[in-house]
Amino acid sequence: MAEETLTALRSLMATHSPPLDALVVPSEDYHQSEYVSARDKRREFVSGFTGSAGLALVTANEALLWTDGRYFLQAEQQLSSQWKLMRMGEDPSVEIWMADNLPNHAAVGVDPWCVSIDTAQRWERAFYKKEQKLIQTTGNLVDEVWTSRPPPEVNPVVVHPLEFSGRSVEDKLKDLREKLVAWLYNIRGTDVSYSPVVHAYAIVTLASAFLYVERRKLSSEVSLYMENNGIEVRDYSAVSSDVALLASDQLTPSSSAKETERAVSDNLGIYSGKNRTTENDNSTEEESINSLVWVDGTCCFALYSKLNVDKVLQQSSPLALAKALKRLDKTSAFYVPFLHSNRTGAFLCLYHLLIRLLPSFAFQLDYCLYAPSNKTIAFLNPVELDGLKNAHIRDGAAVVQYLVWLDKQMQEIYGASGYFVGSEVNKKDQLKAAKLTEVSVSDKLEEFRASKEHFRGLSFPTISSVGPNGAIIHYSPEEETCAELDPNSMYLFDSGAQYLDGTTDITRTVHFGKPTAHEKSCYTAVLKGHIGLGNARFPNGTTGHVLDVLARVPLWKDGLDYRHGTGHGIGSYLNVHEGEGPHQISFRPAARNIPLQPSMTVTDEPGYYEDGNFGIRLENVLVVKEADTKFNFGDKGYFSFEHITWAPYQRKLMEVSLLVPEEIEWLNNYHSNCRQILAPYLNTSEMEWLKKATEPIGA
Repeated sequence: MAEETLTALRSLMATHSPPLDALVVPSEDYHQSEYVSARDKRREFVSGFTGSAGLALVTANEALLWTDGRYFLQAEQQLSSQWKLMRMGEDPSVEIWMADNLPNHAAVGVDPWCVSIDTAQRWERAFYKKEQKLIQTTGNLVDEVWTSRPPPEVNPVVVHPLEFSGRSVEDKLKDLREKLVAWLYNIRGTDVSYSPVVHAYAIVTLASAFLYVERRKLSSEVSLYMENNGIEVRDYSAVSSDVALLASDQLTPSSSAKETERAVSDNLGIYSGKNRTTENDNSTEEESINSLVWVDGTCCFALYSKLNVDKVLQQSSPLALAKALKRLDKTSAFYVPFLHSNRTGAFLCLYHLLIRLLPSFAFQLDYCLYAPSNKTIAFLNPVELDGLKNAHIRDGAAVVQYLVWLDKQMQEIYGASGYFVGSEVNKKDQLKAAKLTEVSVSDKLEEFRASKEHFRGLSFPTISSVGPNGAIIHYSPEEETCAELDPNSMYLFDSGAQYLDGTTDITRTVHFGKPTAHEKSCYTAVLKGHIGLGNARFPNGTTGHVLDVLARVPLWKDGLDYRHGTGHGIGSYLNVHEGEGPHQISFRPAARNIPLQPSMTVTDEPGYYEDGNFGIRLENVLVVKEADTKFNFGDKGYFSFEHITWAPYQRKLMEVSLLVPEEIEWLNNYHSNCRQILAPYLNTSEMEWLKKATEPIGA
């Protein structure tokens, strides 16, 4: 099948105008989503590789797949002999490979809706020397050969209640006039697996707001909600032509929406810069304002191509930060540019926003709002942060209930010594009639979560991995091929859920038999890094790139490391991975972009993976908060982290002699908080188990 697909693609490449020397097949959909719908899994269809991150390149004679360190083992197992694995960080990047290996004047095709501006421009820079060209295909060539491509799903759009969103659409529009569509409009959907988002685009000005979505997804109630909030709904396919109108300053609301625009304009003191009649005379004053389009580099390349590049201001949007922050004030402010107008002699804050649903956006600066140059925009929404904390408490209770159940099952079915005792398996007691698999136990974990208030589904496919499978960093078990649980092997589970009040993500690694000294040493090194990062105190202005090393130092001491970042952002009933922006904790250069600020959420998840043997990862969600330090050097302000994930760390996997007193003290305090916080959600037997799992560790 893979060979037939490649043959068909190469035939289309040869007959394309112009003929293509190479075809890029990204993982992303038209909204640059991390997780995509079944019909958008083009790279998976072409290559057979099912990981969430990667890029395929097809030439006349070769087929290559790039992916990062999380998926090296998985890709080796899934790629056929027709494909060559390119390891990111070890092999040449895709743009360097294309520039070096494709001929002069080569034509490289890509669907421009599936690639970001930053990525496309990076490729074009690499192509410059040999005059190679990036060609935007008129359609998606993979779709033409994918005869069994799943049909589009029509899933309803729902309004996210104010009790969970914390702010009304009216308030959000008035204060900032834009964030991200799902966050701004307080809407959610199920168009993307594991992420409660809607396939949609938006154009938002200070006076108008447009939503581009399939109308079949909107009930009469949701349509009325949009109308009441001054949002004009247009067909999903109209966004391309409307962006072209936006670029030429010809985009206007429908006649029914113009009254709303005028009311908003009057309320905010906005003028459009066109044919404005003054009060002093009857003449018409022609305002000449140089329109700019501010484009975030992660915006879709297809929409960017509709704009006049001479009027594009390309840089990271400060509005992404407002979504990352659960509050925004003078100590955690972001700044928007204030452009000076010689005509008015005042600073003008100019907005006119074009954005897409998931974290990419561009906005045009051509409507005017008077504002002092030293004014920052403040944002306060404690509802989202409180909801996130509450969701993690319920989720922690589900994880504890799962561990209680799994501990009992492992002892009864396999004769394991269990969660607390580290001894050999009693093979005489094994019950051969029953068995547990990576899939069956992850399904049970989902059952526990589903019983909790406000549960809406998983936040990503559960990573349930035994022994060697744990070394596949983003392993995804399949019912037909998954492994059976083994009491003599490590078990890693990385999972999370979507609740109406928050999104969760947690990882624990456990052993139900007798761990080896090597396994305990590795687990303890990971735990020490996890504690070291979580206990960090750092000055205002510190990025996650600086902090990443804190989680690695204990591993480095033993010559160990891991091939993934240490922390990503968490959405508020949105995407579980906000790791590509604006903030993250990682060795990757992107982690230098945005400093960590109070109320940001970020994960703390170091690990160690030994090919063919086991994997270890520990993960909590943290909230950045102001730190109470003895001094305040430079009057910068200092920050620290608050853990909001609650589940025990396994005592028998720790080599306590390797822990310092401060680490033991932290573990004892954390476990004490686990008992107190989770007690209301557990029954008597579950609570007894948790008490035993969180007994204080002696120094």
